[in-house]
Amino acid sequence: YGGYACLAGLTFTPDVYACGVDIVGPSNIKTLLDSIPAYWSQLRNGMLLKIGDVDTDPEFNRKISPLFHVDNIKAPLLIGQGANDPRVKQAEADQIAFSMKEKGIPVEYVLYPDEGHGFARPENGIDFNSRAELFLAEHLGGRAEEFVEVEGSTAVFPLLEKEKEEAGVAE
Repeated sequence: YGGYACLAGLTFTPDVYACGVDIVGPSNIKTLLDSIPAYWSQLRNGMLLKIGDVDTDPEFNRKISPLFHVDNIKAPLLIGQGANDPRVKQAEADQIAFSMKEKGIPVEYVLYPDEGHGFARPENGIDFNSRAELFLAEHLGGRAEEFVEVEGSTAVFPLLEKEKEEAGVAE
């Protein structure tokens, strides 16, 4: 629940935070629950009982989903996501990252194509933690080690890739 807590904090209490680090955080509760496979229906039903019925109450979903409150964000956000996450799909990170970027809100988005829910490969964990250390030092003050590319890390940057793609189309 930490990724959601980060996004909820930045959107619902924006004056409290100087920055945020979201790792595999759901940005839209309805799309999160809709992505749960049928064989996990017990889990989905349990989540509906705990959260509230976002299936039949779209206004409730809009109220509790950070994606619909992006305009409230005042602090920079670093997002880490695994492309193969079976619980919190990449789309959850994509939709909030691209929405923030479109609105000019500072966001960095790191995607690991060979990861799931969290970072299992040591190279990717070290890579993301190094990026988070620099991000936090930049936005909170303090020290950070110099970033060194981590051999074997598979980090890609969807926001930068889209910029390059759009620049290539414009040329």
